[in-house]
Amino acid sequence: MTETIKEHIAEIEAFTAKTKEEAENFRIKYLGKKGILNQYFAEFKAVPNEEKKAFGQAVNELKNAATNKVQQLKDELESREEEKGIYGDLTRPGEPVEIGARHPISIVKNQIIEIFSNIGFNVSEGPEMEDDWHNFTALNLPEYHPARDMQDTFFIQTNPDVLLRTHTSSVQVRYMEDNKPPIRTISPGRVFRNEAISSRSHCIFHQVEGLYVDKNVSFADLKQTLLYFTKQLFGKSKIRLRPSYFPFTEPSAEVDIYWGLETETDYRITKGTGWLEIMGCGMVDPNVLRNCSIDPSEYSGFAFGMGIERIAMLLYQIGDIRMFYENDMRFLEQFKSSI
Repeated sequence: MTETIKEHIAEIEAFTAKTKEEAENFRIKYLGKKGILNQYFAEFKAVPNEEKKAFGQAVNELKNAATNKVQQLKDELESREEEKGIYGDLTRPGEPVEIGARHPISIVKNQIIEIFSNIGFNVSEGPEMEDDWHNFTALNLPEYHPARDMQDTFFIQTNPDVLLRTHTSSVQVRYMEDNKPPIRTISPGRVFRNEAISSRSHCIFHQVEGLYVDKNVSFADLKQTLLYFTKQLFGKSKIRLRPSYFPFTEPSAEVDIYWGLETETDYRITKGTGWLEIMGCGMVDPNVLRNCSIDPSEYSGFAFGMGIERIAMLLYQIGDIRMFYENDMRFLEQFKSSI
């Protein structure tokens, strides 16, 4: 009888199952109520006393072998099902990917581009490392012109004629050199000025400058374009233009929007006036057109420019410009729901 039990043990060790049904039939055969193991337990009383010890050890060995095999079959079959579920079911959801967030400067820049694209402006770009002609001289700022002091410039030490652009007006000069009127373009990009870094200013910032050149362009066209822009971006329908000075436009103006005085924040950011400056603008100086081989007697145009950081600080009520450049995830994650 002990030899028969050993044969069962050998059969258990060699057994394999491809399905859960086969594994369950195996379990019932050996461990079920009417299984082989219980049959041997029932026969234990009839075994002679001198053989009971060897018989009991053999039965326990059979029980352990059957129990271990059942567990082994269960683990193997579950593992196969899990692997099939992962790699076989193409409709199964993938691993979750953490959603990133656009930078607030990118968000505002894209909004500005979209607004002006809707009225026919295209997007032009140029190099950040610029030469003196495109950054200054062509824009009515010849060498030793006092207005150059308005912009503290990063010059390349090995070549004083090369510098980091101080505005994206240089892109407009390049565009006018390569394209004939009518011209309707905006030039977003990063600019550099040698300024002290504080909560309100930075040595690196972003601008969007616009240019429209065609026959019979007037200051009224400029005003209506800017009014459309402020309505679309800020939802504000009241603007004012204050006389100002820029070397490359004449006449020139600063653009203010009426922000309102409804909250304590409104009083703080407008200093109690309700008005906020958002950009500069003006009619393109005839000298600038002439420098770009455009006849000022036939064509006229207007230009405008604004700082993207300043617009973003107004839209999102951000109090410190340095936050845009510190890559603080707690700050950037607040813009996940933005476009």
